[in-house]
Amino acid sequence: MDKRVFKLSEVIVIIVITALLSAVVTGFISYNTLVKTKKVTYVNLTNDKDLKEFLEVYAELVTDYYKDINKKELLDSAINGMTNYLDENYTTHLSKTDTNNLMNSLSGQYQGIGIAISSDLIISDVFESSPAKKAGLQKNDKLIKVNGEELEGKTATEAASLIKNPKNKSVLVTVLRNGKELEFTIELSNVNIPSVYGNVVDNTKIGYIYIETFSNTTYSQFKDTLEDLEKEKITSLIIDVRGNGGGYLISAKQIASLFIEHGKVIYSLEDKNNKVDYKDETKESRSYPIVVLIDENSASASEILAAALIDSYGAKTIGVTSYGKGKVQQTKELKDGSLVKFTSAKWLRPNGTCIDEIGITPDIKVELEVKDGKIVDSQYNKAVEYLKSNKK
Repeated sequence: MDKRVFKLSEVIVIIVITALLSAVVTGFISYNTLVKTKKVTYVNLTNDKDLKEFLEVYAELVTDYYKDINKKELLDSAINGMTNYLDENYTTHLSKTDTNNLMNSLSGQYQGIGIAISSDLIISDVFESSPAKKAGLQKNDKLIKVNGEELEGKTATEAASLIKNPKNKSVLVTVLRNGKELEFTIELSNVNIPSVYGNVVDNTKIGYIYIETFSNTTYSQFKDTLEDLEKEKITSLIIDVRGNGGGYLISAKQIASLFIEHGKVIYSLEDKNNKVDYKDETKESRSYPIVVLIDENSASASEILAAALIDSYGAKTIGVTSYGKGKVQQTKELKDGSLVKFTSAKWLRPNGTCIDEIGITPDIKVELEVKDGKIVDSQYNKAVEYLKSNKK
């Protein structure tokens, strides 16, 4: 595994998918849900002259505007107006659909059977310990029916919707394998979405872990993967957060705590009132060399993890300058299922600097290479080369 090569078409697809996900996920990093501030009470609000004036205008419009008004849409517009006024990329009002998509991606779980489906309805992955795995579905099986309904002409999204229909407790899946039709009755359940992938680099004692996002289940997946690699006696580690637009700050903090010594700073939060340092509170730590792979799409929680490992562990970074997102958000869920996300603080590296709109400059800058129409992962290759020749 010393040389990883991707087809150019595959890389283009990855870039497009990453861009779409980044539109929703990049920059979203929440360390908790909205905490009601002690400085604003309902008494304060009832005495707020500006708010009273707003309510008076609202009442006038609802009562006397010459056409009927959708009050819900009117108030949504008011909320959008407030977030737009702040003119800040990470403060926004997400629709119910966008909120559901975001929360589902960060929950780390979904209700289903545990397979990934390609555009041609081929099963591209069967998740470990999933109902599909236990039932016997295999990678490269072709989906042809769901509950007897033919899938010819349907998209992968439509097929997935049929499988995950909330009315179903189980689903009958028919696949084509080696020219034979096979049927599987599979119970639907909560399935962990894989966000961590790892292996030992061929002919070395170097571990490799890729983190796709920082969801609620990423830490447990990472810890299990790391311990599996350590059972194989790895002596160094590559952590790959390229293309990772972020997620939950707590997940990045927990992963950093696996390596950093007790009492060392992982990150700091600075709001308009004060600065708070967040330190490693665990007894667990490591000492072997670590390289973190970063790129221009490594953002938010990815940068927090990378910065913590650089400043408080001594890790090296390889790749290109990261995205540069140095702010954190809190959220307020609304009754209609939508969500207001707003920036509440900026985060600082353990060395005290903020990387917002700057990013993390890698110790060793390496661009991906294109050879014979294919992308060669020269960043990964450089990390392997570095760890072969350097010891902490």
